[in-house]
Amino acid sequence: MSKVKRITANLPFELLKEATEMTHQGITETLILGLMLIRRSAAYKKAQELKGKLKLRINLNESRERTRR
Repeated sequence: MSKVKRITANLPFELLKEATEMTHQGITETLILGLMLIRRSAAYKKAQELKGKLKLRINLNESRERTRR
């Protein structure tokens, strides 16, 4: 994250308290985590919409034999 946007928000006290207790982090870190989860869930939803639409040809035997790093 290179740029930061300072905001003022009215948040339900109990919800914020509960969230910070669950993450064991401060308010800023908890809000960042929540925003990242929203972004991740949007990406997951987009990937789910592709389910069954992609034709992949994967040779599992060949894939399993590759050398590990």
